[in-house]
Amino acid sequence: MSEKRRDSKNRILRSGESQRKDGRYAYKYIDATGKPRFVYSWKLEATDSTPQGKRDGLSLREKEKQIRRDIEDAIIPRGGEMTVLDLVKKYLSQKTGVRHNTEANYNFVLNIIKKEDFGRQRIDRVKLSDAKCWLIKLQQVGRGYSSIHSIRGVVRPAFQMAVDDDLIRKNPFEFQLATVVVNDSVTREAITRKQERAFLEFVKGDKHFSRYYDGIYILFKTGLRISEFVGLTLADLDMKNRKISVNHRQANGGTSLGALLQAHLPEVQQYLQGADAQSHPSRLQAHILFQHGKERYEPQDAAIPHGTLGY
Repeated sequence: MSEKRRDSKNRILRSGESQRKDGRYAYKYIDATGKPRFVYSWKLEATDSTPQGKRDGLSLREKEKQIRRDIEDAIIPRGGEMTVLDLVKKYLSQKTGVRHNTEANYNFVLNIIKKEDFGRQRIDRVKLSDAKCWLIKLQQVGRGYSSIHSIRGVVRPAFQMAVDDDLIRKNPFEFQLATVVVNDSVTREAITRKQERAFLEFVKGDKHFSRYYDGIYILFKTGLRISEFVGLTLADLDMKNRKISVNHRQANGGTSLGALLQAHLPEVQQYLQGADAQSHPSRLQAHILFQHGKERYEPQDAAIPHGTLGY
């Protein structure tokens, strides 16, 4: 019978365990892909003290426990050798058929990650503290809160995909962003009432743009998107209850914006004029409700003038 191997403290070493001449412990195992792997630690047990001047960390047997757990749960070792950048690229490759602005935002996030050392880090080595420190660092170098919010909005689901694919055990980006970085975003006023009047007066008096005045006025006073506005039909206008139903948009096609405005405005204008004749001689005082599925919005200043919809 062979003599059992022991460490420098006369403790019996288990299968795969060994102690090097410098005192560091090693554990050899075969991963899920059949390749031999090694892990190291200055401590055999969690209760051991770390030698002076050496980096503290998990003991060898704590690491062995994690390895066995990963093998039993079929977690792919070393995160499949995938970096953060590789992971984000794989995640974004599945985002097909997105809008132009969405695609531009994805490219914006991807370009930032390409420039960061964090993007070259292996995904199984990214811990919760690493993720937080990276976002804090982005803000410290001048990235705004909205930009960081967009970056996390891509990276977090990418890491969740890695969890679902058994590449890692936990998602390091599962935390509230506001608890890590300062929300320094400022609410911007799109346009003041004075600016609105000046713009509409310019459009109304301009030789070229005056033809679009009615449409621009409606857009200002309703808050409709241009695609929602040009997609309106008479069936969407309920003048009795003073309601506009927004339930579809005009699909992109070969018709120019000007042609669409000219094609739709006579119907809308005629309908508003006819409905207003019996209600008020000068203005249609109403709260216009916009219905987007279950969501409703009721502006408090939604008065549409009578006649040519002049201001």
